[in-house]
Amino acid sequence: MHVVERDQFVFSFSGNHPPVLAVQSGERIVLRTNDCFSGQIRGDQDLVTSIDYGKINPATGPVFVEGAQPGDVLKAEIIRISLDGQGVITTLPDIGTLIHHSEIRSKTVQIREGRVQFSDRIEFECAPMVGVIGVAPSEGEVACGHPGRHGGNLDSSCIAEGASVYLPVFVPGALFGLGDLHARMGDGEMCGTGVEIAGEVEVRLTVLKGIPLAAPVVETKDSWHSIASDHDVLAAIRQASEDMQSMIVRSWELTPTDAYLLMGAVGDVQMSQCCKPCPVETVVRVRMPKLEGMPGLVE
Repeated sequence: MHVVERDQFVFSFSGNHPPVLAVQSGERIVLRTNDCFSGQIRGDQDLVTSIDYGKINPATGPVFVEGAQPGDVLKAEIIRISLDGQGVITTLPDIGTLIHHSEIRSKTVQIREGRVQFSDRIEFECAPMVGVIGVAPSEGEVACGHPGRHGGNLDSSCIAEGASVYLPVFVPGALFGLGDLHARMGDGEMCGTGVEIAGEVEVRLTVLKGIPLAAPVVETKDSWHSIASDHDVLAAIRQASEDMQSMIVRSWELTPTDAYLLMGAVGDVQMSQCCKPCPVETVVRVRMPKLEGMPGLVE
């Protein structure tokens, strides 16, 4: 199995980045990742105010997937997420839902037997997830810290082991990358970080043809999630809702209004990332449960 080491990374998604690996559609690979701070925070004494912000959110890759062409879809199946032994949670300047009521702090935490040791009295189970996952955009470059229709910093807790992420392809080979693992992150990422950590991800990359997809979609065991971002939270919700409605109309053969009624009955609007001030994007997702007897919304 191919392994991409954590020293092979980029800080942006771009069609101009040379690939570090080429694989066939359907192959499984392992990507070893840095944490979102590129290892700059080693202990509680290391504050975000003293790090190089040009080294934020590295994505391991990019990986060229043979046969992927603009208009296709790249399916990335998250098979396994393995975590390093230490993570960090921080507050950040001018970021967070309690932005005016907190101090700048770094808190390093240990990971033991699948649990986060927050303090002598508090521990909780890990729920490993991928924060940054995407492909090259159609033109230019997008910093890994930003989300978009190419993916990027989606910070959605549903992107965990067993999930499949569907990404529209914009350039030949897709140029896939991922990083920014979390041992656990609450929806919304309220203080600007979750338990940021390095680790590795085993993923299967498969090219799908003939599927109209405009933005990232995540499939879990029991649900479908359309993901959208915008500096205006209501605009992001509207876009994710429209994307979900379109998939339901196409795959479940409902009228747009019936799809909308069904979404109101069993769907959910969920927050992925709401910690950043305008004009930085908010990330939301619309979840629809898998309904008995109904086909998949993407494949």
